[in-house]
Amino acid sequence: MPKPTAADLAAARAKTVPDVIAAGLSVLFCGINPGLYSAATGHHFARPGNRFWPALHQSGFTPRQLRPAEQEMLLDYGLGVTNIVPRATARADELTRDELRAGSRRLTGLAAQYQPRFVAVVGVTAYRTAFDRPKAVLGEQPERVADSGLWVLPNPSGLNAHYQPPALAAAFRALRVSLT
Repeated sequence: MPKPTAADLAAARAKTVPDVIAAGLSVLFCGINPGLYSAATGHHFARPGNRFWPALHQSGFTPRQLRPAEQEMLLDYGLGVTNIVPRATARADELTRDELRAGSRRLTGLAAQYQPRFVAVVGVTAYRTAFDRPKAVLGEQPERVADSGLWVLPNPSGLNAHYQPPALAAAFRALRVSLT
Protein backbone atom coordinates (compact mmCIF):
# COMPACT_ATOMS: atom_id res chain seq x y z
CA MET A 1 0.00 0.00 0.00
CA PRO A 2 1.45 3.41 -0.90
CA LYS A 3 2.33 5.83 1.86
CA PRO A 4 -0.44 8.42 2.39
CA THR A 5 0.30 11.88 1.04
CA ALA A 6 -0.06 15.09 3.03
CA ALA A 7 -3.40 15.61 1.27
CA ASP A 8 -4.51 12.08 2.23
CA LEU A 9 -3.63 12.77 5.87
CA ALA A 10 -5.47 16.10 5.88
CA ALA A 11 -8.54 14.44 4.35
CA ALA A 12 -8.43 11.70 7.03
CA ARG A 13 -9.22 14.09 9.90
CA ALA A 14 -12.38 12.90 11.69
CA LYS A 15 -12.61 9.72 9.59
CA THR A 16 -13.04 6.39 11.34
CA VAL A 17 -11.42 2.98 10.97
CA PRO A 18 -13.83 0.01 11.02
CA ASP A 19 -13.69 -2.24 14.06
CA VAL A 20 -12.23 -5.72 13.63
CA ILE A 21 -14.57 -7.59 15.92
CA ALA A 22 -16.58 -10.80 16.31
CA ALA A 23 -18.43 -12.56 19.09
CA GLY A 24 -16.49 -14.51 21.70
CA LEU A 25 -12.97 -13.14 21.14
CA SER A 26 -10.24 -13.88 23.64
CA VAL A 27 -9.11 -10.22 23.60
CA LEU A 28 -10.58 -7.07 22.14
CA PHE A 29 -7.71 -4.57 21.96
CA CYS A 30 -8.82 -0.98 22.23
CA GLY A 31 -6.72 1.92 21.04
CA ILE A 32 -7.29 5.51 22.10
CA ASN A 33 -8.39 6.74 18.66
CA PRO A 34 -7.09 6.39 15.12
CA GLY A 35 -4.31 8.65 14.00
CA LEU A 36 -4.50 10.32 10.62
CA TYR A 37 -2.20 7.71 9.06
CA SER A 38 -4.49 4.89 10.23
CA ALA A 39 -7.59 6.71 9.03
CA ALA A 40 -5.99 7.40 5.65
CA THR A 41 -5.11 3.73 5.19
CA GLY A 42 -8.18 2.25 6.89
CA HIS A 43 -6.01 0.07 9.13
CA HIS A 44 -5.52 0.14 12.90
CA PHE A 45 -2.07 1.04 14.27
CA ALA A 46 -0.86 1.64 10.71
CA ARG A 47 1.74 4.38 11.24
CA PRO A 48 5.28 3.14 10.71
CA GLY A 49 6.94 3.03 14.09
CA ASN A 50 3.79 1.96 15.94
CA ARG A 51 4.72 -1.11 17.95
CA PHE A 52 1.30 -2.76 18.30
CA TRP A 53 1.90 -5.39 15.59
CA PRO A 54 5.43 -6.28 16.75
CA ALA A 55 4.22 -6.51 20.37
CA LEU A 56 1.41 -8.89 19.38
CA HIS A 57 3.88 -11.18 17.69
CA GLN A 58 6.69 -10.92 20.24
CA SER A 59 4.25 -11.66 23.07
CA GLY A 60 3.01 -14.83 21.35
CA PHE A 61 -0.46 -13.67 20.32
CA THR A 62 0.34 -14.22 16.63
CA PRO A 63 2.76 -16.73 15.04
CA ARG A 64 4.28 -14.02 12.82
CA GLN A 65 4.17 -10.24 12.73
CA LEU A 66 1.06 -9.17 10.89
CA ARG A 67 0.99 -6.02 8.81
CA PRO A 68 -1.76 -3.46 9.43
CA ALA A 69 -3.33 -4.43 6.08
CA GLU A 70 -3.74 -7.95 7.49
CA GLN A 71 -5.81 -6.76 10.48
CA GLU A 72 -8.76 -9.03 9.59
CA MET A 73 -6.48 -12.02 10.32
CA LEU A 74 -6.67 -11.05 14.01
CA LEU A 75 -10.05 -12.75 14.10
CA ASP A 76 -8.37 -16.07 13.20
CA TYR A 77 -6.40 -15.77 16.45
CA GLY A 78 -9.39 -14.83 18.61
CA LEU A 79 -8.38 -11.17 18.68
CA GLY A 80 -10.07 -7.95 17.66
CA VAL A 81 -9.37 -4.23 17.66
CA THR A 82 -11.40 -1.07 18.16
CA ASN A 83 -10.87 2.42 19.61
CA ILE A 84 -12.25 4.33 22.59
CA VAL A 85 -13.02 7.29 20.32
CA PRO A 86 -13.67 6.40 16.68
CA ARG A 87 -12.73 9.74 15.06
CA ALA A 88 -9.22 10.29 13.76
CA THR A 89 -7.02 13.12 15.01
CA ALA A 90 -3.40 14.08 14.52
CA ARG A 91 -2.77 13.61 18.26
CA ALA A 92 -4.71 11.92 21.05
CA ASP A 93 -4.55 15.12 23.14
CA GLU A 94 -7.04 16.65 20.68
CA LEU A 95 -9.75 14.49 22.25
CA THR A 96 -11.99 15.97 24.90
CA ARG A 97 -12.76 14.45 28.28
CA ASP A 98 -16.40 14.14 27.16
CA GLU A 99 -15.38 12.23 24.04
CA LEU A 100 -13.29 9.82 26.09
CA ARG A 101 -16.10 9.32 28.60
CA ALA A 102 -18.57 8.68 25.76
CA GLY A 103 -16.02 6.25 24.34
CA SER A 104 -16.01 4.24 27.56
CA ARG A 105 -19.77 3.83 27.23
CA ARG A 106 -19.33 2.80 23.57
CA LEU A 107 -16.68 0.25 24.57
CA THR A 108 -18.90 -1.12 27.33
CA GLY A 109 -21.66 -1.57 24.74
CA LEU A 110 -19.31 -3.43 22.40
CA ALA A 111 -18.17 -5.68 25.25
CA ALA A 112 -21.79 -6.44 26.18
CA GLN A 113 -22.67 -7.22 22.57
CA TYR A 114 -19.60 -9.27 21.54
CA GLN A 115 -18.57 -10.68 24.94
CA PRO A 116 -14.78 -10.92 24.58
CA ARG A 117 -13.02 -12.66 27.43
CA PHE A 118 -10.90 -9.53 27.99
CA VAL A 119 -10.91 -5.94 26.81
CA ALA A 120 -7.37 -4.54 26.68
CA VAL A 121 -7.09 -0.75 26.55
CA VAL A 122 -3.73 0.40 25.18
CA GLY A 123 -2.96 3.67 26.91
CA VAL A 124 -3.23 4.16 30.67
CA THR A 125 -3.79 7.93 30.55
CA ALA A 126 -6.73 7.61 28.16
CA TYR A 127 -8.12 4.74 30.24
CA ARG A 128 -7.92 6.83 33.43
CA THR A 129 -9.91 9.65 31.83
CA ALA A 130 -12.40 7.53 29.88
CA PHE A 131 -13.29 5.29 32.80
CA ASP A 132 -12.81 7.88 35.58
CA ARG A 133 -10.09 5.82 37.24
CA PRO A 134 -7.41 8.47 37.95
CA LYS A 135 -5.17 6.08 39.91
CA ALA A 136 -5.33 3.10 37.55
CA VAL A 137 -2.06 1.34 36.79
CA LEU A 138 -1.04 -0.98 33.99
CA GLY A 139 -2.12 -4.61 34.12
CA GLU A 140 -5.31 -6.42 34.98
CA GLN A 141 -7.96 -4.18 36.52
CA PRO A 142 -10.36 -5.11 39.33
CA GLU A 143 -13.28 -3.70 37.33
CA ARG A 144 -14.96 -5.39 34.40
CA VAL A 145 -16.29 -3.98 31.15
CA ALA A 146 -19.77 -5.48 30.85
CA ASP A 147 -18.92 -9.15 31.60
CA SER A 148 -15.39 -8.98 30.18
CA GLY A 149 -12.19 -8.82 32.17
CA LEU A 150 -10.18 -5.63 31.76
CA TRP A 151 -6.48 -5.00 31.12
CA VAL A 152 -4.63 -1.76 30.62
CA LEU A 153 -1.52 -2.00 28.47
CA PRO A 154 1.09 0.61 27.56
CA ASN A 155 0.40 2.74 24.51
CA PRO A 156 2.31 1.12 21.60
CA SER A 157 2.93 4.41 19.82
CA GLY A 158 6.54 4.99 18.90
CA LEU A 159 6.18 8.26 20.83
CA ASN A 160 5.84 6.33 24.11
CA ALA A 161 9.53 6.26 25.05
CA HIS A 162 8.73 4.85 28.52
CA TYR A 163 8.18 1.43 26.98
CA GLN A 164 10.85 0.05 24.69
CA PRO A 165 9.88 -2.96 22.53
CA PRO A 166 10.98 -5.70 24.99
CA ALA A 167 9.02 -4.13 27.87
CA LEU A 168 6.00 -3.57 25.65
CA ALA A 169 6.07 -7.20 24.50
CA ALA A 170 6.37 -8.33 28.14
CA ALA A 171 3.25 -6.33 29.09
CA PHE A 172 1.31 -7.88 26.20
CA ARG A 173 2.69 -11.33 27.13
CA ALA A 174 1.33 -10.99 30.69
CA LEU A 175 -2.16 -10.63 29.22
CA ARG A 176 -1.64 -13.59 26.89
CA VAL A 177 -0.39 -15.80 29.71
CA SER A 178 -3.46 -14.88 31.81
CA LEU A 179 -5.64 -16.46 29.12
CA THR A 180 -4.23 -19.94 29.76
